[in-house]
Amino acid sequence: MEANILVVDDEAEIADLVEVYLQSEGFTVFQCRTGTEALELVRRQPLDLAILDVMLPDISGFTLCGEIRKEHHFPVLMLTAKVEDVDKITGLTIGADDYMTKPFNPLELVARVKAQLRRYTRYNEADRGGEDMLDINGLVINRSTHECWLYDKPLVLTPIEFDILWMLCENRGQVISAERLFESVWKEKYLDRNNTVMVHIRRLREKMGEPSRNPRFIKTVWGVGYKID
Repeated sequence: MEANILVVDDEAEIADLVEVYLQSEGFTVFQCRTGTEALELVRRQPLDLAILDVMLPDISGFTLCGEIRKEHHFPVLMLTAKVEDVDKITGLTIGADDYMTKPFNPLELVARVKAQLRRYTRYNEADRGGEDMLDINGLVINRSTHECWLYDKPLVLTPIEFDILWMLCENRGQVISAERLFESVWKEKYLDRNNTVMVHIRRLREKMGEPSRNPRFIKTVWGVGYKID
């Protein structure tokens, strides 16, 4: 996979480490230390993805992302050392596609980069008509091929698990009740005290490597249902 990737971070050690790992996968890397320098490069250099640190010496990574989004649609991955920044990023209010908190595993970063590039390439090839493919922060699910990936790694799901995950992804941000999930997926009448959905949600989380108490993807809204933000 060939791609031009922009890395913006004023910490040279981190930027150099990221560059080494990305170059080992065949990517071409452009480093910038400031947001101003990055904007100048974006104007003259075709790019396929950008990795932006939130804390930059001149403008914030959020501001930089917003400026990039005015004219470009390539994936943007944010790096943050602040937990409180996460909600801003996951809200996608600035146009970021994914985020990672420092310190991070370089191999996971590379996997997320690959996942974003694959999503971007496939969406472009389909002229973005892709209602059969959804991507949520590195979770990619394709209804037409019945395939699913998490951070560029395939998830092996049963048909029931796939249908549950698709419904949650398709209704991203909405709370879906266990009753609605059951009747939509199993095509049967939901009965009180039916824990079938709960069991399948637990299996899905296990396959996705999700912690039970604070899952990143499938959230439990107690007394209401489940959702994916």
